[in-house]
Amino acid sequence: MKITDKQVQHVAQLARIALSPEQITQFTAELSKILDFVEELNRVDTKGVAETAHVTGLSNVTRSDRPSAPLDQKTFLDGAPAHQQGQVKVPGVFSA
Repeated sequence: MKITDKQVQHVAQLARIALSPEQITQFTAELSKILDFVEELNRVDTKGVAETAHVTGLSNVTRSDRPSAPLDQKTFLDGAPAHQQGQVKVPGVFSA
């Protein structure tokens, strides 16, 4: 499928991305190749092929959960670097 420079410029504008004329030419060619490949994939007969998320057969390898007693507020706050009025105190992320 052929993509035009105008379509690439339109998508770039929607994404608020500034592109040089060289980049527009480059992305026009690259996006055309990608869409050609998608068209090729769409022609493949997949009837009878089961859906799958991955083909490796791996399963979750995390440990099984070991229940424990929940922390009480005092124990939790004692482990925090700083706390104030029953809450963990952290550095500000915005300046005034």
